[in-house]
Amino acid sequence: MMEYGEDDYLMLSGIQHFAFCRRQWALIHIEQQWAENERTIAGELLHKNAHDPYFNQKRSDVIISRGMPVFSRKMGISGECDIVEFRKADDGISLYGHRGLYEIYPIEYKKGKPKDTEIDVLQLTAQAMCLEEMLTAKIDEGAIFYGEIKRRDSITFTDELRSRVKGYFEEMHQLYDRRYTPRVKWSKGCNACSLKDVCMPKLGKVSSVREYIQKAVEEDCL
Repeated sequence: MMEYGEDDYLMLSGIQHFAFCRRQWALIHIEQQWAENERTIAGELLHKNAHDPYFNQKRSDVIISRGMPVFSRKMGISGECDIVEFRKADDGISLYGHRGLYEIYPIEYKKGKPKDTEIDVLQLTAQAMCLEEMLTAKIDEGAIFYGEIKRRDSITFTDELRSRVKGYFEEMHQLYDRRYTPRVKWSKGCNACSLKDVCMPKLGKVSSVREYIQKAVEEDCL
């Protein structure tokens, strides 16, 4: 099986952008363009509370690791897990400096509420797959904590989810190697995208530059 070198690693979190919109992912990760909106800022604030790589704690039979770096040579990705809980279990793995065996339970923090799409689930699944490769373990389940509803949603890592994650990262590597940014394809999701002024998705709805300029002039005259 092919393995990627560290210089070829893509950002794990990019799978969220890619699953939402391939062009958005390319603008951010290939063209290095980014723009903040209140959604992205609120999300960053929530993650700052979860990420502290120097802070681990133990509660009863659970060891909690924050901001844990993860990677996968097989998928060519690296990133961080917001929270990883190591829970004592009879069929778990051993941890250096700790007695007993532990199962692994990754948790991703999100600002809002559960989405209609699986973009959050795909990101968490990718984190679990990295942890499995790094720690030679099997992870069946994790959770996503949503700040708006203050609740964890349990996620089962199915074979179908794992296959989709692998497929997405393969496609991402192909586009990145070509430095190719997909063309504009407008959808309702464009309205909430922080990059809509950079992407200009409405260009995809006109047939020519002349038509676009004429439409813009007409809008200014209203």
